[in-house]
Amino acid sequence: MPCSTRSRASSAPTSSRVAREEPASGEDSLIARYFRPLATEPGAFQLDDDAAALKPDGNDVVVTTDAIVEGVHFLPDDPPDTVARKALRVNLSDLAAKGAVPAGFVLTLALRKPDDAWLRPFAAALGEDAVQFGCPLFGGDTVSTPGPLMVSVTAFGRVPPGRMVHRSGAKAGERVMVTGTIGDAALGLAILGGGKVHAAATDPAAREMLVGRYRVPQPRVALAEIVRDHASAAMDVSDGLAGDLAKLCSVSGVSAVIEVDAIPLSDAARDLVTRGVIGPETLITGGDDYEILCTLPAERVDAFARAAKAAGVPVGSIGAIVAGNAAPRFTDKAGREIALGRLSYSHF
Repeated sequence: MPCSTRSRASSAPTSSRVAREEPASGEDSLIARYFRPLATEPGAFQLDDDAAALKPDGNDVVVTTDAIVEGVHFLPDDPPDTVARKALRVNLSDLAAKGAVPAGFVLTLALRKPDDAWLRPFAAALGEDAVQFGCPLFGGDTVSTPGPLMVSVTAFGRVPPGRMVHRSGAKAGERVMVTGTIGDAALGLAILGGGKVHAAATDPAAREMLVGRYRVPQPRVALAEIVRDHASAAMDVSDGLAGDLAKLCSVSGVSAVIEVDAIPLSDAARDLVTRGVIGPETLITGGDDYEILCTLPAERVDAFARAAKAAGVPVGSIGAIVAGNAAPRFTDKAGREIALGRLSYSHF
């Protein structure tokens, strides 16, 4: 894909030695048609060079990368525009959780064939998101593959020097906060896969919302500065709330107690729980939420919530960080521990 080489001049077999351009390769043509229009930053050099230049501005540069693979992170018949948006947005979610403002991205695209019917909506949606989130394309690569389609994005963000929010800052006594609602994406995937959730989720609007949460994450870019100003530790929820909280606690050297009833749920998810179609474990271990999980001192909770509300992002307080190195505990209303069969999605 992007970052092709420049066309090379060659000598024509005449006495005047008139220079002519070599014909563009299939890859060069693909880049020019679909992705060069997205490379609007001067440092992208119109995708005509072997590298790009990200101009320094005195901030630290935060780098994150995620790949999405057909059959693993999206379904073979998912619309190409949703695949493009998911590929970029899962990386923007990571940046937001680090308190970083998007600066740009590079893209690697592995295709079985250059299919215009797929590439055109893919590139259009990618360009729209690049503009919406202020994250321009700087380059990348295109390759052919006999296997599943793969899209890999490496995104760059900026934070003031030394201000990136790590996983490792959580302290005993702090509150555990999460944005948005948890479990919707897992339910959306379950609907697409058939089975009991597919059969039970009969409301068309609810089905559409849940499938949309799986296909097109909503990265909390608007909260980047707010997380940076208030949170002691943060990460995005990609593999499931339970497992990702365990990762944060492990790195911080603490544990946590989470009140399951305090975890924010959408009306559609709550309806399925109330009817006994699913239990809480489905929601907190399913993955693909791409919400922000963070901890902060109790005295900062109100200010954090007000700032998030002003930014249009709902947040909820779901438990507390406690001393110790045990795995986080999830409890019911009576304080009884809820045993989980697993903590999160795992690739291996």
